[in-house]
Amino acid sequence: CPHPGDSYGVLARPCHALVLLNPQSGSGRALDDFQAVVQPMLAEADIATTVFVTERPNHAHEKVRDEDLSQWDTLVVMSGDGLLFEVVNGLMERPDWKEAMKKPLCILPGGSGNALAASINYYAGYDHVAKKKLLTNCTFILCKGLYTQMDLVSLSTASGKRFFSFLGFGWGFISDVDIDSEKYRWLGSARFTLGTLQCLAKLRVYQGRLSYLPVTAEQGTSPAPRDPHAPVTNGHIPQPAGTEAPGSLPPDSLLVPLSQPVPAHWTVVPEEEFVLVYAIYQSHLGTNLLMAPAARLHDGCIHLFYMKAGISRVTLLKLFLAMSRGTHLDLNCPHLCYVPVRAFRLEPRVAAGIMTVDGEALACEPVQG
Repeated sequence: CPHPGDSYGVLARPCHALVLLNPQSGSGRALDDFQAVVQPMLAEADIATTVFVTERPNHAHEKVRDEDLSQWDTLVVMSGDGLLFEVVNGLMERPDWKEAMKKPLCILPGGSGNALAASINYYAGYDHVAKKKLLTNCTFILCKGLYTQMDLVSLSTASGKRFFSFLGFGWGFISDVDIDSEKYRWLGSARFTLGTLQCLAKLRVYQGRLSYLPVTAEQGTSPAPRDPHAPVTNGHIPQPAGTEAPGSLPPDSLLVPLSQPVPAHWTVVPEEEFVLVYAIYQSHLGTNLLMAPAARLHDGCIHLFYMKAGISRVTLLKLFLAMSRGTHLDLNCPHLCYVPVRAFRLEPRVAAGIMTVDGEALACEPVQG
């Protein structure tokens, strides 16, 4: 069900899709599921496919960075969120990234973490489902061929790396669960349940400074939809035409360099001990975790959650159980804070803990987005 104010494009018919598929993702069933569930539906919808099976990390990243993409009408990622992260960043490394990023992207859930697929299923107004049903719903969305814009967040780190992220950035408990549970991939999404219990047992506290630029009161929490013909600038203020070198990446107009203090109109969180920090831009963090029920595909907003130290394990578990229904904020837990922001910065006091972007591990260092 299209949202008011959103503008939609429609895929060409007949349509040719490049399907990037990771056969190792999740419990290793992606290729079987593609042949059994997806291909018959696409054939009926007049969508022809070229299947590219990835053989190693960064294989998809290199493919979309270097390939002539003009022969395909859409790029379809059949995997977990990690493969889409590769594809987005591969596209952003192209000299013609502005054109390449107009190519519609589709996610079909084939991993153990299928957060974007679950989010799109939610935005489309479908019932909460998982596994084959979620795959069928997402394939049906592809068959219908409607596409719209999605926000990206530009993340930069103290060591000079820059990433484009579609899902979220995390530090602390949630990132620990994500990475520590990798060894249980064969369990599918149950790996996260097991990982949560293990990380609860050895609950850690992380020290650092968190700052953010709040969505200002006069803009409300859901800003007016942007002009569909305006350039998609990943939540940045468009620069006057002609100020950038051709092919250069969009400037981070809301950020000052990490070596400088945050601007005076930013908020600095008084606490410096956290159990977790998570900046999410989609509704779902996993198939069963509705973390930001207010989020939409392009609301121009980063939904920032942080949990202060001192929370009990029982309360933390209650919050995670409530998150499966998206009711965690109704518990009014004083340790859990939620604020919609335009930009954020996190400066760990020491390089402790894992940071993740779209579920992929990063070294722990100052980062802003």
